[in-house]
Parts: sequence; C-alpha cells; structure tokens
Amino acid sequence: MIHIVFNTADIAALEAAIALDESLAGKIIEIKDDYAVGPLMDIYETEGFQLRKDWWTKVLEHSPYSDQLDIVDDRLTVHQLINSLNHDENESIWIWMGQNAHDVCGYYWLMSQFKEYQGRIQVLYLNNLPFLNEKGQLFYPTYLSQIQPKEFIKAKKLARPITLSEFELDPDEWNKICTEQEVIKFLEGGKKIVNMDINFYDKEILSLLTKNAQKLPSALSNILAKMKVKTGDAFVVYRLKALADLGKIVFVGDWEKGWKDMVIQMPGGSNQVIED
Repeated sequence: MIHIVFNTADIAALEAAIALDESLAGKIIEIKDDYAVGPLMDIYETEGFQLRKDWWTKVLEHSPYSDQLDIVDDRLTVHQLINSLNHDENESIWIWMGQNAHDVCGYYWLMSQFKEYQGRIQVLYLNNLPFLNEKGQLFYPTYLSQIQPKEFIKAKKLARPITLSEFELDPDEWNKICTEQEVIKFLEGGKKIVNMDINFYDKEILSLLTKNAQKLPSALSNILAKMKVKTGDAFVVYRLKALADLGKIVFVGDWEKGWKDMVIQMPGGSNQVIED
C-alpha cells in the first residue's frame, strides 16, 4: 500500500495513525507542488512545466524555499509510482485529501495519470465530514493534519476506488480549468474548482495587517492563522510584494537577506515595529 498526501504536515499525522493501526502500514509519498496557484496551461508538457517552474522561481525569490525549486519534481514521483504499480500487481495507492483547493487540485493533477490502473487507486476525500478534536468536540477539518490519529483510523473506512466515470470525466474538467488564464483555484464545494483572479486573497491579507509596523514573519504568521481560505506562505509574500508595488503597503529592509528582517508598514502609519 502506498499513501499519497499533499502537505508535509499530513505525513506526521498519517504516520501517527499507522502506529495505531498496522493495517494502514505503507509508504507515504507527498505531492509537493501546490496546483491551486500558478499557471497550469500545458502542465503535462515540457513547455508548460517550464513555464510553471519559471513562475515559482519568481514567487520563491528571497524565500526560505528558493533553493528547493530544483529538488521538487512531482513528475519523477509519478514515474516512480507507476513503476511500483507495474512491478507489483498487488500494489495499490490510497490518495488522501482534505476539503481544500490545494489537495483537490493535487488529486486532479495526479489521478489523470493513473487511468490504466483503475481498481487499484483508492481515494479518501474528507469532504464536509465531522471529526472529534482534542477536546472531544465535533469539528469539520479542512486539512488532514487537523485530525487526531485515532480519528484518522475511522477515516480509512471512507476509502473507495476511483470509478471509471471519474477517470473519464474528472480529467476533462481539470483540463478545462488548466486552459483558463487565472492562477488561483478556489474550491466551491465537493470537487468543483473554479478560477479566481490573482488578487483573490489581497483584500483579506490587507485586513489582517496592523496599523503599526510589523516584521514580515510576525505578520505572515498572523495572516496564515486567521485567513479564511488558506494558501501557502510563499504565495502570501508574493501578493504582499504586489501590494507594495501598488502602494498599498511599504516594505523596509533588504530582500537579499531574506524574510526575517523585512518590515511591513502601512502608508502613513506608525513605523514602530510590533515585536514577535
């Protein structure tokens, strides 16, 4: 059994569940790209892949992840997964996804490459399902890492094969989404993904900044914790830079030194930095 997740934090959560239930034992693989943002035109072709890589190079500039770009290649991961399926006819893949655009877009990108293995690809979509949190209260997780290990074990009952109909229809829907120009994908409900303008997050990002100056890591932590529709930290910083270009905010500091010493100020606001 091979488990596929779409977030690094999901790996630890699934490992903890496996420790409680050996029937889940298997290799855990992470699909690392975030297909909910960025260009997707001709994503399966060399030219489209390079276009996306160039976009990520710009987004990750000055970030803690700028040296990881050449390491991440989900195409190689899929190649290795297909080799595993071909080598062992009893091998199966379980795709785990939470109710968020990041996971669902990753699922779409991935599953369209496994059509000939129908019957051996299982999906577990935790779509609008209640679980118990640490206090024993019901809640509706959007990410797998929010689920307690013992609750994860219950979730395995949701595993089902991806149907032939899904293998035929879902890639068509995904390809339609990929041909549109907008770079942000929004989960409208179920598995329905819709495109949004590049400035989709900007209003909420601005609303979560303080009037006083803040160091970028502190502001970023607050934004990521409170924003209603989540996205990655690098993309938030990318949009903050765009907002600075528009004069909505001001950055003070040297980007060449990375994020840690950069300060965000509101135009006309206090330059007194709020400490972490």
